Amino acid sequence: MQTDMTDLANKPPGYYDSTREDMLKYIPHDVKRTLEFGCGSGGFSALLKDKFHAKTWAVEISEESAKVASWKLDKVINCDAHEAIGKLPDSYFDCIIFFDVLEHLVDPYTLLVKIKTKLSSSGVVVASIPNIRYYRSFVKLVIHADWVYKDHGILDKTHLRFFTYKSIMKLFNELDFEILQLEGIHPTTSRTFKFLNMLLLNTTSDIRYKHFAVVARPKEIT
Repeated sequence: MQTDMTDLANKPPGYYDSTREDMLKYIPHDVKRTLEFGCGSGGFSALLKDKFHAKTWAVEISEESAKVASWKLDKVINCDAHEAIGKLPDSYFDCIIFFDVLEHLVDPYTLLVKIKTKLSSSGVVVASIPNIRYYRSFVKLVIHADWVYKDHGILDKTHLRFFTYKSIMKLFNELDFEILQLEGIHPTTSRTFKFLNMLLLNTTSDIRYKHFAVVARPKEIT
């Protein structure tokens, strides 16, 4: 993936191993051909292959992870996300997946526009995107004036873009996608948050969630 000066290959153990079973419910049940950007070691796409008998493609920048994924999936392309576009068939995929990937890119906007040509007529994009307004990050910044990058999480030091509920909506709308579903996932269990949100008349409900799940499709040209 196009990552400027960041180093996605130098990550702590386990970073590329998540299966993200929590995102299975957003995948169309009739999916036949999938493409996952940033598949890591291929855990999630392997689930799709097993559950839906889908033909699974993936793009992964880490050579080691791509090699592991290639043992599980139908085709794995080991390169930058933007570079991979030219290696993908047009009008082919029923579902293109981005789990915690878009925030790592210098230019996620151009990539989202380009992948439209790779979707089938009924194809959708499914994404998981970190919420920079997540309660714990919000408290550290607003209350403690603290903004410290880490090896993983909301302030992963390889993140180049930051998103909120509103900016995610704006991102997909401005790129002419129709948002079919947009909801928070991985909520905080903090009692302090619940009290704060109640005190503020539910105006901070979006900061409850660590990520947002998005399902979108290109708008029909009229």
